[in-house]
Amino acid sequence: MVNGSQNIHDFFRHLLSATANASLYGFTHPQVKRLSAQAFATICGILDDNGEFSLMVIENELVINGTPQEHDLFLDRLLRILKARGIGVIKLLRGISGEELDALIAGLTGEKSEISAIFSSAHIRLGQVEVRLGGNETAGESSVSPKQFQVPDMLEEELARLMEIYTMVKRQQKLKITGIYDIVSGFVDVFRQEGKPLLVMAALRDTDEYTFTHSTNVCILNMAQAMALGIDGELLNEIGVSAMLHDIGKLFIPEEILTKKGKLTDEEFDLMKLHPVKGARYLLETPGVPRMAAITAYEHHSKFNLGGYPKLPPDWQLNLCSHMTAISDIFDALRTRRSYREPMELAQITTMMQQMMGTDLHPRLTSNFLNIVSGTA
Repeated sequence: MVNGSQNIHDFFRHLLSATANASLYGFTHPQVKRLSAQAFATICGILDDNGEFSLMVIENELVINGTPQEHDLFLDRLLRILKARGIGVIKLLRGISGEELDALIAGLTGEKSEISAIFSSAHIRLGQVEVRLGGNETAGESSVSPKQFQVPDMLEEELARLMEIYTMVKRQQKLKITGIYDIVSGFVDVFRQEGKPLLVMAALRDTDEYTFTHSTNVCILNMAQAMALGIDGELLNEIGVSAMLHDIGKLFIPEEILTKKGKLTDEEFDLMKLHPVKGARYLLETPGVPRMAAITAYEHHSKFNLGGYPKLPPDWQLNLCSHMTAISDIFDALRTRRSYREPMELAQITTMMQQMMGTDLHPRLTSNFLNIVSGTA
């Protein structure tokens, strides 16, 4: 990036996180106000040094203060949002007020039909561009396909470590929670270097490895969701650890049920439905495991409307990580090859998950997730 790159990166991170949270919880939510204030403080520091700050969208590139930028997670999301809103130029000037920045965030949160809500002010100048899609492309079409996910050497190593840890648990040895934290920390480092979390998702190679590759993918998908909401630090790591351990209860289910080809009998499915309770109990009894991991293991099949399992009281409030894990869990299960079916295309998965919104899945979190994986956020 240009000079002051860390400040610019922080500004976009806070701006996008405020926008994502505002779309989920409304603009008056304390988290949105906190992120907006952080974005305002950062941009004020940038403008104190330079007087003005300009951003231009040129086809699929972002140009900041005249310098084309390398792609990363936050800039790619910003590019997609600006293109969806028909914004080609943003210029911020010294003297900008918090109210002006709040108005910009509120406008970016809206749908394309609400583009009139985004307007220039004394210290924010916006230019609109017409978004044209050439060839066979159409608006809303995915730019990410499950076939594009790569498996870097780092992921192969982490999968092997996870398999070793799970094997120890299956042999009734103690869980190496520090090993799980190390794996998650490694993912965080890679995400920050590469800027594209979804590109390190594991490809399913062998049915016997499904538990390991699936847990790894759910971890990556959860962390992508969390990062899009502005979650960082210890909480981000706990969300990753919780996702990595969400299915650990399956290690206490008979192998023949887990690997059975074809539909389970009612009795077999009743045994399978015990894995959230078994996993949560095991994690609660393991020193050093975050409480969130036990809760997520217990709740991840409960469904948004509490119609899943285990049976919960009608006033039960599911943990945010449980909602995210349910979304990631379903997505990865549908996109991977199983012994009884082929992997589904992204368009099919999207349709199915949209139909689950409000019943099986949290509506707003699911919408945000589908935006992330489809590249239309």
